[in-house]
Amino acid sequence: MRQSIIRLASAAPLGLLMLAGCNKELLDVPNRDNPDVARAYSSPAGVESVISGTFQQLWNATVNCNDCLNTQAHLLALEGYSELNNFGMGQRSAIPRNSISNDRGNGQAGANYNAFGGLSRVARTSANAIRALNALTKASTSGSALPSKAQDARALSFAYLTLGAALGDLALAYDSAAIVTAAVPSDAVPKLSGYADVAKSALLMLDTAVAVASGPNATTGTNGFPIPNSWINDNALTQDQFVRLVKSFRAKVRAGIARSPAERAAVDWNAVITDATNGIATDFVITMSSTAGWGCLYDCNQMFVETTWGMLSMMYLGMADTSGAYANFIATAFNFREGGAVLIRTPDQRFPQGATRAAQNADTPEIVTGRRYLFNRLAGSDVPVAGWGFSQYDHRRWFGIRKNSNSGPYTAINKVEIDMLAAEGYIRAGNFASAAALIDASRARNGLASVGAITGATQPVQGGANSCVPKVPQAPGFNTVGCGTIMEAMKWEKRMETAFSCTFMCWFTDSRGWGDLPEKSALFWAVPYQEMDARQQPFYGTGGGIANSSAAKGTYGF
Repeated sequence: MRQSIIRLASAAPLGLLMLAGCNKELLDVPNRDNPDVARAYSSPAGVESVISGTFQQLWNATVNCNDCLNTQAHLLALEGYSELNNFGMGQRSAIPRNSISNDRGNGQAGANYNAFGGLSRVARTSANAIRALNALTKASTSGSALPSKAQDARALSFAYLTLGAALGDLALAYDSAAIVTAAVPSDAVPKLSGYADVAKSALLMLDTAVAVASGPNATTGTNGFPIPNSWINDNALTQDQFVRLVKSFRAKVRAGIARSPAERAAVDWNAVITDATNGIATDFVITMSSTAGWGCLYDCNQMFVETTWGMLSMMYLGMADTSGAYANFIATAFNFREGGAVLIRTPDQRFPQGATRAAQNADTPEIVTGRRYLFNRLAGSDVPVAGWGFSQYDHRRWFGIRKNSNSGPYTAINKVEIDMLAAEGYIRAGNFASAAALIDASRARNGLASVGAITGATQPVQGGANSCVPKVPQAPGFNTVGCGTIMEAMKWEKRMETAFSCTFMCWFTDSRGWGDLPEKSALFWAVPYQEMDARQQPFYGTGGGIANSSAAKGTYGF
């Protein structure tokens, strides 16, 4: 008998209804302490309550986890490094790259499935809630299911956001997934569709979220926007803020699904620019709270347990260096590179300042504040690891959350991230002045000089060989470094601001599209074997040189 993992969410309440029919005499007094999904979807207040929890479920599937794709993606993109076997970190960090095994019972089976299952459930829950609320509205004599049309619109637009975001994240991570929308019956099992089609459906759902939130019903009656601040912890988003957030998600999905430089170039960059320039006006910050159930487990906690959990390689971060240390690192044969010897001296204020390690130690307190995102640890805290994956530095931007009982503000979408999407679009269109204005705004906040008067895509940023940032490995040998172009300056700002600060896999999806991943890195995850078994279809792995799923040697020759 065919059955599907994604069908289980709807199968459970059907089973409860069948049981009630067979044992009616035993159920005359309902037990209100047990969850009753059918009853929740049968009342407007119940549906709204279901919708109110969908963003937190989305968050739990993508960020509030340790053994998950987000952790693996950090390591595949060299955002972090670890040799530990926990959460697949050692396997994903290793170069030469390993394939991502999808065999039954493989060591990362849980992580590979967690996001697929969690995101699929969010999509199904949101779709069911939209259909239920629409049915209740149709049956109402007042024209709304909830007490006002504005409250209906608030709930519907929020459900369309979480549905679109869930489908979008599935498209970002996997090569295929089931497309679930409000038009799909709750007991139907959609076929698997390719990531491009899943992304199209995601964008359509996000389009609908904007349309509903911007429509006349959204301001008809009471209890409309802002959304309750418990729906996204401490975010009572106004109508304008909500629409801007949806447009930001839309821009991220459009650009992020690209699997190669060719696909990234083919993105509808005019649409990305339009969404990004009308996206979030300030950082989208979610308050982590251990009591309210909001967390960022790896990014804000586990990576800080001790150095081996969250090491930082110099492969990318060394590009900030203006002293020659990174140049020497790149000039050394890969297997002999010693990242621990690289002391980064840079005008970039996100790094500790000082000409010696002792000076940098003194410049970075245990809990980093202000613009200092990185921490040069005391030499006595180094671990006995060597090679290209090790360095003197730790990422400490969110260490204060861990020290505060896993509570505090976390930047889920940095405005710079969205600005850099617009900047990338401008660069691809040859509008270097508009791109430079956005890039320079971020650079100025962090102590970096303007990129200068850029008139061509291959022109290096100003600063000269000794002081420009970033410095990048140069083709064809990739054993020397040179000043980066305006595109590299844009990448630098985006990488620094999204490091361990993202709704889902920013470094990985960007590096994949830019062609920057180390050779033979997996470009996506396969549909987990659990789902393929349930569908009675063969499963498969990705990366490690497997055809059509592995990165070619990239921009920096890694």
